[in-house]
Amino acid sequence: MKSPFDREIKPDWKEFVETILRKKTPKRVHGIELFLDAEVQAAIAKRYGLMQDWKPNDPVKGMELQIRLQRFLGYDYVRAGLDGFSMPLKRVAVEDSALLKREGGRTFQDEHVGPITNWEEFEKYPWADPAKAGTQTLEWYEKNLPEDMCVIASGGFAHFAEYLCWLMGYETLCYALFEQRDLVEAISRRLEAIFRSSVKIMLQFDRVKVIWGSDDMGFKTGLLFSPADMRRFVLPGHKLMAKMSHDAGRPYLLHACGNLSDIMDDLINDVKIDGKHSFEDTIEKVTDLKDTYGKRIALLGGVDVDFLCRADEKQVRARVRETLRKCMPGGGYCLGTGNSVTNYIPVDNYLAMLDEGRKFGVSAGK
Repeated sequence: MKSPFDREIKPDWKEFVETILRKKTPKRVHGIELFLDAEVQAAIAKRYGLMQDWKPNDPVKGMELQIRLQRFLGYDYVRAGLDGFSMPLKRVAVEDSALLKREGGRTFQDEHVGPITNWEEFEKYPWADPAKAGTQTLEWYEKNLPEDMCVIASGGFAHFAEYLCWLMGYETLCYALFEQRDLVEAISRRLEAIFRSSVKIMLQFDRVKVIWGSDDMGFKTGLLFSPADMRRFVLPGHKLMAKMSHDAGRPYLLHACGNLSDIMDDLINDVKIDGKHSFEDTIEKVTDLKDTYGKRIALLGGVDVDFLCRADEKQVRARVRETLRKCMPGGGYCLGTGNSVTNYIPVDNYLAMLDEGRKFGVSAGK
């Protein structure tokens, strides 16, 4: 099938990183996404014949697909982390009703009770060991990634608030913040040690040019727990991640859903994040933030997921132009969804968003 894009673009990871660091207005629009759901990747690859020459059982075809897909879509990077790095959690599954239905259904975290509710379970829990995780993916990209692309280290680490909720269960955590604060503290410190080791390993790879932590901390109107407890149990971990990244000459980005207004100054001034990702219109529009903390950090994404699900192509293109006119000057903005490319966003709307970004003339502001 014919390409959905009117203009071809060539990756330029150096300008991509400079854009994040707000060093200048870039020559073109750069894109960023936390991830694309596997169903979306498969649909695009099939529609546009990106892997017609796949060899059966090729051990590197997954990494080859990421390179081809990311270049086709106009991104300057691939995402990668440690292989086989995970910690068991309690999840529940329901049938998937998305446009691109997921086999096996959608899974959600059990918010009532997690695998750690007391000290005995803490001691017995099979904590992840970064030293035993694999680095095959990072090693392959180190040798085979095209020179005009970089690796964003992302996935599996820096989930400080999330893992507190996942490991204990959100309800259990809320009680524990009053009744078992020593246990919450112990989990927090253990996560810090694990993620410190993870980032240390990833920073050893030269092709890794950006570190991207992911840690949802809030909901529509506020934080999941108090600002004081965020400052005690969550933000020190991100401050460590940012310092390690900066000491190695890499920017530290944060994906965090929810209303973070109570701790945004902490994230910028103390943690020292370089960019914020995840915006939804019901909390704050990314265009409203360019003149506030958009003057201090990069704003990433922001084309609302609910909007992308409901809008038509004309509305999507108008929204992209409006966003770029406001956010592109001076750098510090990369185009993308407000969260991620989910399997319930119409693929054509997603592609229209990217195409409109390619058409945008930075110098003309059109």
